[in-house]
Amino acid sequence: MAKNVALVLSSGGARGLVHIGVIEELEARGYRIVSVAGASMGALIGGVYAAGKLQEFREWMKTIDRRKMVELTDFSFSLNHLVKGERIIDAIKAIVPDTLIEDLPIPYCAVATDWENGREVTFRKGSLFGAIRASISLPAYYEPVRINDMVLIDGGIVNPIPLNRVARHNGDLLVGVDVSGHDYHGQSMLQHFIDARRKSGKSLSQQILNKIIPDNLEFNYYTLLSRTSSIMIRQNSKLMAQLTHPDMLIDIQLRRYGGFDYDKSEKLIAIGHRYAQKAIDKYESQNQS
Repeated sequence: MAKNVALVLSSGGARGLVHIGVIEELEARGYRIVSVAGASMGALIGGVYAAGKLQEFREWMKTIDRRKMVELTDFSFSLNHLVKGERIIDAIKAIVPDTLIEDLPIPYCAVATDWENGREVTFRKGSLFGAIRASISLPAYYEPVRINDMVLIDGGIVNPIPLNRVARHNGDLLVGVDVSGHDYHGQSMLQHFIDARRKSGKSLSQQILNKIIPDNLEFNYYTLLSRTSSIMIRQNSKLMAQLTHPDMLIDIQLRRYGGFDYDKSEKLIAIGHRYAQKAIDKYESQNQS
């Protein structure tokens, strides 16, 4: 059975921390990752792994709580972004020194989006963190990256799981990890359960809260735009999987965790382990010689 893996990691914000658990599980089961490609958070985790610093990064993530997240957020007063994004990159560089992509021990590729023309931009050489910073430039949140005549934003916009960009040799298994979407149905069911419990409260304080809190609190301009974007990205990732036919697609759509839950890294990593175990078991049962 083939054991060399060309690994592709999707966008997904904090949900991308699941990638760490998947990588650890693949290695624990004897698979050898020989190349990696990623978009947005997938580009960050993939780059850290390619640099040989995944364990150090995981340990650092354990220190992230809500207070530290605020400390690492360098707010901006710009009209096109909320956060400069320099502080978080500098913090990660302290544990994962920048290097040239071409000097990494395994082939690496990150993707970004050219805002001027909507085209995909791939990084296979040059500064590792230059590529990562361009790939994670979430529109309206992080400051876009300007390179030459390009204005670069999040790679997940055009190619959320770049299965067609990873370096691959004959015999390499194509493995994709997709956390680009969200289980909105499951999330809605959970919200309805919480709302029902809230409305059933008999205390005076709970009855006052029921009067103050609107029934449709979760439906607003932010959630409407966020979910619309997520649905479009999810459809692009599904289309890419249909076009490339990966040997193993680890599809993880979460309902409890969102794109900014960076303080829950260990829980997300554990989810990655669990889903990877199931996917590997299924693959191996179907391909036993």
